[in-house]
Amino acid sequence: MMSRGLRILIGLAAAMIVLAGLRSVSAIVGPAFLALTLTIAVSPLRSWLKRRGAPPWVLMTVPLLVVLLVLLAFVSSLVVSIAQLAGLLPTYTDEYNAMAAGVTRWLGTFGITPDQISAAVKALDPSKLVPLVQGFLSSLLGVVSAFVLILLLVYGMSLDAGPTQTAVRKLEGTRPDLVRALTDFTRSTCRYLVVSSIFGLVVAVLDAGALWLLGVPLPLLWGLLAFITNYIPNIGFILGLVPPALLALLDSGWVTMVWVIVVYSVLNFVIQSVIQPKYAGESAGLSTTVTMLSLLVWSVVLGVLGAILAVPLSALARALLVDADPGTRWAIPLVSGEAREERTTRPGGTSGKRRSSG
Repeated sequence: MMSRGLRILIGLAAAMIVLAGLRSVSAIVGPAFLALTLTIAVSPLRSWLKRRGAPPWVLMTVPLLVVLLVLLAFVSSLVVSIAQLAGLLPTYTDEYNAMAAGVTRWLGTFGITPDQISAAVKALDPSKLVPLVQGFLSSLLGVVSAFVLILLLVYGMSLDAGPTQTAVRKLEGTRPDLVRALTDFTRSTCRYLVVSSIFGLVVAVLDAGALWLLGVPLPLLWGLLAFITNYIPNIGFILGLVPPALLALLDSGWVTMVWVIVVYSVLNFVIQSVIQPKYAGESAGLSTTVTMLSLLVWSVVLGVLGAILAVPLSALARALLVDADPGTRWAIPLVSGEAREERTTRPGGTSGKRRSSG
């Protein structure tokens, strides 16, 4: 019989192989999981319609139309915003050169020679800021190339949603742990998406309004970026702050940039760090460390889409590899960062929790 340590090593080796395989087909896996996430996100709407006796074609069509409208709005706004940004940044060449000259004089007071400064400044160019600032947003446009694939997958998943739920319920007698794990994953993912979307919208509106008051160009674009990066745990705030702060520096100077940083920091800290966790609670079931590791791993495997979907991806991995198997449930404290949870399946597929000090 293999020791637990050896089984862990074998499991880690298998995980590396699986992740490498997923990375090789990331163009398919990323859109497929995005389609699954969107299908889960609109599942409350499907359940609401079903409770009111809607016919099957309505149960499929209405959630599908909602997803389609959201995707179209997101992609169109992203394309227009990036086009505006690409045309705007090169107009700040004079401001950039003046700022570079000021920094050169300031650094000269510390004994740094003009030749050293010139070598560093020549490596930079305002036109090179375009791909730098656009990098994150442009990578999101990869969703456009997979738009048809995502739409087809969402359509298929919408068709299969009802039969899949029936099939899962039939497994409850023989595979109660798997059914409970998948049910908890669906519920927690839906809650996570709803909470993140609501607070992301609040943050986006407040950030865009603040930028508009400060006179920073393209406030709607930066509000959209703040909404998107709200789904990226821990570092999303920084990714959403850097581009508008740099543009504020080029457009209005250091004072405006400092105000942008202060306003973003206050709004995002209060909303995302104080208020949002009280509503999100333990929906993801992942500790801070696991969340950070998930962000790094899924970003490497699936790119920007992996960073946005890092929490749902890791929640699914937890459901299948930890929660669904009684033999691996000992790892729950390591994954969630909490006391061990002993779950008991109740009638109707719900589950209860009883904490122990172990």
